[in-house]
Amino acid sequence: MREERMVPSFDGVELAVTIDTPENPKAVVVIVHGLCEHMGRYQYLTDKLLEHNIKVYRFDHRGHGKSGGKRYFYSNKDEIIDDTNFITDIAITENPQLHVFMIGHSMGGFAAAAYGTKYPGKIRGLVISGGVTRDNNKLITAVGSDVDPDTEFPNELGDGVCSDPNVVYAYGLDPLNGKFFTAGLCQSVGDGIRWLTETKTFDYPVLLMHGAKDSVVNPQDTLDFFSDIQSKDKEMLIFGDSMHEVFNEFIHDEVIADAIDWIEYRI
Repeated sequence: MREERMVPSFDGVELAVTIDTPENPKAVVVIVHGLCEHMGRYQYLTDKLLEHNIKVYRFDHRGHGKSGGKRYFYSNKDEIIDDTNFITDIAITENPQLHVFMIGHSMGGFAAAAYGTKYPGKIRGLVISGGVTRDNNKLITAVGSDVDPDTEFPNELGDGVCSDPNVVYAYGLDPLNGKFFTAGLCQSVGDGIRWLTETKTFDYPVLLMHGAKDSVVNPQDTLDFFSDIQSKDKEMLIFGDSMHEVFNEFIHDEVIADAIDWIEYRI
């Protein structure tokens, strides 16, 4: 069963949410997407989770996809974190008997890591894929505070998202993928990354996943985050021939199976 909603977030910005429920759910996953994309790109992952009787909540970040808000813009570091918390709270409230997990990719990986740091003890665990948790590539943090927040930068991530040319082609044609992002987004998320780097209190169970050939988010981000966090239950998988979107790579079924196995072991 699928339900689509528009819900006002903590500050009233309308967020698009999709909820997919199997017949007998045994756990819940909240999917947090990346920069300039949208929740619809996680349909295959959602279908695989549903096959394992895992209920899925997806949402479009503010300014992304079908959600409201200024396009590809944040005013401060807490907006993305608190939107993620708001949707996760809905999942927790609506499923009181089920463990809730989170899967975050890329910028959504930052959101997941920051959520786990700011909001300890609320969910069962997190899977973070290609998370920009340190920004060793300076994709985000190179934009200084002196730049006009409304400055737009072209989205040139397409060729780096995946080694599968069909995924790259579809990415470019997708009308819900952003063609630009703003300095304001970079400044806000950059502040969040610096805060995350300084605040090393994350202690959730976590599975970190990264493609070794990721040119968008440096795999060193995941290595550094893994070393810094306080989690006693932490695992890391680096996929040798994969680029940024490990859930869309040629080995995506193996990657997804690894994530689901990790979640199922902790239900």
